[in-house]
Amino acid sequence: MAAIGKRGTVTEAAGFNAEEDATRLRNAMKGAGTDEGAIIEVLPLRTIAQRQRIKEAFKQSVGKDLASELQGELTGNFETVVLGLLMLAPVYDAYELKTAMKGAGTEEAALIDILASRTNEEITTINAFYKKEYGKNLEDAVCGDTSGMFQRVLVSLLTAGRDESDKVDEAQAVQDAKDIFEAGEARWGTDEVKFLTVLCVRNRKHLLRVFDEYQKVSGRDIEDSIKREMSGCLEDAFLAIVKCLRNKPAFFAERLYKSMKGMGTTDSVLMRIMVARAEIDMLDIKAEFLKMYGKTLHSFIKGDTSGDYRKTLLALCGGEQ
Repeated sequence: MAAIGKRGTVTEAAGFNAEEDATRLRNAMKGAGTDEGAIIEVLPLRTIAQRQRIKEAFKQSVGKDLASELQGELTGNFETVVLGLLMLAPVYDAYELKTAMKGAGTEEAALIDILASRTNEEITTINAFYKKEYGKNLEDAVCGDTSGMFQRVLVSLLTAGRDESDKVDEAQAVQDAKDIFEAGEARWGTDEVKFLTVLCVRNRKHLLRVFDEYQKVSGRDIEDSIKREMSGCLEDAFLAIVKCLRNKPAFFAERLYKSMKGMGTTDSVLMRIMVARAEIDMLDIKAEFLKMYGKTLHSFIKGDTSGDYRKTLLALCGGEQ
């Protein structure tokens, strides 16, 4: 798959000096109280690679781990988002997956958001880091925490075996559309395995053709059929896969909107997307958000969060437009 230029709001800081940033962070935590403003002026405005260099410089000059020091100084959502910023992307994803499966109950949304949206290479790296960090295979962890067809979809995604070529087999696309139709709308009950085989294995370009053919065969959009045929986490997983294949930034824009809409904020979702996508496609997510909801992502975050947490998210969001 050809490399796509990054469209992030966070880019390399000009005139970057890791030692200076490390000193600034050290001074922010010196003495009584913490200068949160200094932390916000440094960490959200540096790339992941630059933050790693700051961590190294901090350890060299102070002899302590930056994340541990910050953990001792900060609290709440501000602490959580700052610690997330200090992690490498696959380490952060592995951490989010681990957190989602910790204790009683599972935050299925985290498993879906991450596994449905990452590339084969990203999933392979997440698998490796998960094993390294937690001493357990991610697949084993997922199998121990989920069940049924939902588990099978996640395991399929975890194999990182999706075809990532641009090849479209027209005859196969027609057959795939027919197979999905016959596995769902055309029968009593649903053969979910057929959906899995097509949606978790074929490449993006091919599947976009399948979705067009499906509309012709069934008279319905594939998303409408999934909503009619599935329920719960399985429905959410298949919908996420389809939405990510069609338009990944729009998928994340919708997830961000829902995390802030109505009573209360689902901070776990809001933070996860803002931290994970800031360097990748946040500009596109912001554009889709404005197009879909008629308001800027910036204005939503501003109205839905507060304090240093808000300031950090706004820094990751970039300008108002």
